[in-house]
Amino acid sequence: MDYDVIVVGSGFGGAITACRLAEKNYRVLMLERGRRWDSHSYPRGPDDPWIWSEEHPEEHNGWLDLRVFEHMAVAQGAGVGGGSLIYANISCEPLPNVFDKGWPKEITYQELKPRYDRVADFLDVKPVPRNQWPTRTNLMKEGAAAIGKADRFKPLELAVSFDELWTYEQSDPHTFSKSKRFINKHGVEQGTCVHLGNCDIGCDVDAKNTLDKNYIPTAEKHQAQVRPLHLVTNVEPITGGYRVSYEELRGGSRISGSQTARIVIVAAGSLGSTDLLLRCRDINGSLPRLSSFLGKNWSSNGDFLTPALYTHRDIYPGRGPTITSAIDFLDASEDGMPFWIEDGGFPNLLIGFLQARTHDAATGMAAQALLASLRALLMSGDAFTHIMPWFAQGVDAANGVLELKRRWWFVGKLQLHLDWDIAESRRTIDAIVKMHERLARATGGMPMVPPTWTLDHYLITPHPLGGCNMGNSRDTGVVNHAGEVFDYPNLFVADAAIIPEALGVNPSRTIGALAERIAELIATDGR
Repeated sequence: MDYDVIVVGSGFGGAITACRLAEKNYRVLMLERGRRWDSHSYPRGPDDPWIWSEEHPEEHNGWLDLRVFEHMAVAQGAGVGGGSLIYANISCEPLPNVFDKGWPKEITYQELKPRYDRVADFLDVKPVPRNQWPTRTNLMKEGAAAIGKADRFKPLELAVSFDELWTYEQSDPHTFSKSKRFINKHGVEQGTCVHLGNCDIGCDVDAKNTLDKNYIPTAEKHQAQVRPLHLVTNVEPITGGYRVSYEELRGGSRISGSQTARIVIVAAGSLGSTDLLLRCRDINGSLPRLSSFLGKNWSSNGDFLTPALYTHRDIYPGRGPTITSAIDFLDASEDGMPFWIEDGGFPNLLIGFLQARTHDAATGMAAQALLASLRALLMSGDAFTHIMPWFAQGVDAANGVLELKRRWWFVGKLQLHLDWDIAESRRTIDAIVKMHERLARATGGMPMVPPTWTLDHYLITPHPLGGCNMGNSRDTGVVNHAGEVFDYPNLFVADAAIIPEALGVNPSRTIGALAERIAELIATDGR
């Protein structure tokens, strides 16, 4: 075998399993479809590489992979670091009772708790210092008090590096020079947060503790190899392991290649891992015994966003970390539905991005229409400064189905299709919308529920879960409690795709804890 382990993807599942196995002296290769970004290459101008094209990645391999399905859109990162590049930094644990149903019996909160703690420590998470709360955080606290729920407000832990002495009151607080450079505990240079608001599009001062600043460089110190712009196309069993085939995206072309390993860990995200395994089973025929459960029980994690306009109040949604706090109703005390409300932020650069990409052919027609509606919503009324993005996650029905279909009946290539029926999740979203409207009005705002929801019940999520779910057998899942694919020894899935139920909270720490556990079990078994 060329390697002991090949990891497909470099998000929370891929980066963590690669790191932990490299530390145990496994020869590890990580294949990532996207680029290796840094603060000098993040897209900023309208002509920069913003968009990842699923149809032509050799030509368009930018920052954001926006998939637009019939009733749902999914936003994903593309690059070394995976979802950590575009997520809002939140690192949190779900309620323990989340694991009471739908999970293998081996997976409990108590089982994951040491791994939760390990992820939090490695990412060095902490809440925004009290003296640095942006306007949105104070508005969240005010809103909770205004509806008689002050005790449910809480700051959240973020994977961000802060300077305790930094304040909004200093002169030019958001200039790059106010960020303090330092070497983190993993030997990587970073800066401290100056509240630029660009968390989702790449932190200009390196304050965001993305995976390329901790787990991935630690893996590389232990001789792991990382290959960006390598799009995996097939996984095939061979004597002693697996052959992983890929296309290297170079100079506008796709160059075919392959490597072999005893162990393969698929960690390309909920959509990416499910898509790859569906193709291996249904098109390539390389993994014909994959469970018929593949693609089932997909979840959007109940994500919803309601902007609110405050005509006589400056909110500055482009200042501060993207999310900082929550108002917790996960106990289902509101309308019997578990959810929590978060503040949301938008980079100031987002408006320019939306203006440029709503007419860009590379974006795709469906995505153009979606971006145009978002742009119109954000620019409603008197502009961006007065918008408060009320955000949320909730426990939806987790009943989506991913499968490969042709766009026009028997014509065209087989593409990933999402069958999503809102009926069983509507009560959750309705409860969230009701609370968004209540909080906005209680604080003097005018809620603007997106017409994509009111007219069409269309949703957008950056937190896709499921598709390669954990189960007790191949009849109820694709992988077992250790992430190992049923009927395929030493083939694992280790990312959001294995989460069988909605969490109702930001999922990154749970993905990380599961990945820590999977890597531990592989090493403990001496594979």
